[in-house]
Amino acid sequence: MPRAANTKLETRIPKLVELLLAWFAKNARDLPWRHTQDPYAIWVSEIMLQQTQVKTVIPYWERWMRELPTIESLANAKPEKIHKLWEGLGYYTRVRNMQKAAQFIGHARDGKFPVKFEDVLELSGIGRYTAGAICSIAFNQPTPILDGNVIRVLTRVFGIAENPRDKKANARLWDLAEELVALAAPKRSEGGCSHLNQSLMELGALICTPREPKCLVCPIAKHCFAFQKNRVNEFPNLEKRAAATARRFAAFALERDGKFLVRQRPEGVVNAHLWEFPNVELNGEPVNPVAAVNELFGFTPKDVKALCTIKHSITRYRMTVEAFHTIAADCPSRLEAGLQARWLTLPELHKLSFPSAHGKILKALQNVSLKR
Repeated sequence: MPRAANTKLETRIPKLVELLLAWFAKNARDLPWRHTQDPYAIWVSEIMLQQTQVKTVIPYWERWMRELPTIESLANAKPEKIHKLWEGLGYYTRVRNMQKAAQFIGHARDGKFPVKFEDVLELSGIGRYTAGAICSIAFNQPTPILDGNVIRVLTRVFGIAENPRDKKANARLWDLAEELVALAAPKRSEGGCSHLNQSLMELGALICTPREPKCLVCPIAKHCFAFQKNRVNEFPNLEKRAAATARRFAAFALERDGKFLVRQRPEGVVNAHLWEFPNVELNGEPVNPVAAVNELFGFTPKDVKALCTIKHSITRYRMTVEAFHTIAADCPSRLEAGLQARWLTLPELHKLSFPSAHGKILKALQNVSLKR
């Protein structure tokens, strides 16, 4: 697809900066991490906001900052603690990378968060966007950012018709983002680089949305190529996502003497180090819970009761988990050794970190126990 020429608009970048800063000053949401310039606090917010909505992140961020208020406290925290604080946000590699980076800062930088962009970029789990966001917001440096919201705003405003993930188009978007934030650098009294980058993210989140954008109240609509040409829905030109793959599992809350069997997921797999109820993937066949118990645990249960059914998504997979409850009266001795699992009470289970689906199984199990 040919590039849409838009040279006239590119000469108006100083005006865009002025309008964006003015709009952000009046319309920025009151978010807790906007009340600090602590690079650690801003770093935590940026990592949490990846793949996660703001309204979801707010209570997580507030709890995190109460429990682990400094880089040192994160570096020294037990893995169980950081996983529990992160429980429900998903993509747990993020939180392990954060701790790894905090430990590096403690050892190599005397516990002080780096100020230079290149040094921030070297930290585990931090890419160009996150490093740019931290440096601009915490230190008011003219470092560009380019996330989904900013891509949407820039492709529409500047009429960039190519797929923004293509190398050439992506490089152009980074150049535009850099030019915008550089022009904001002298405007410290108006928030400068920090507010300019946040204004782009905020505009994409609140006004320039993927569907039904609020163009009539957009502060830069008269400078927007897509709006002026009535082509807003054509930008950004992203490839269609591949169809999601359905997967089905049967999970079992196996009970013995008031305790339940759970196991910890190993290193190198999705949701590594988190806990789960033993489960088996179903290969297109209807679930036979008695047969599944026999396959997993090596005994035939007298009674298996449906507990709950959970539907959720992980990347390109659409998962269905059918959970069951059964009593392990006749299970083999030392069953937990073969499964690398542990028998724990409900209060003990609530201290562990579970993936979202298994956390819901635990909640359903709690409700059943309360009714007894």
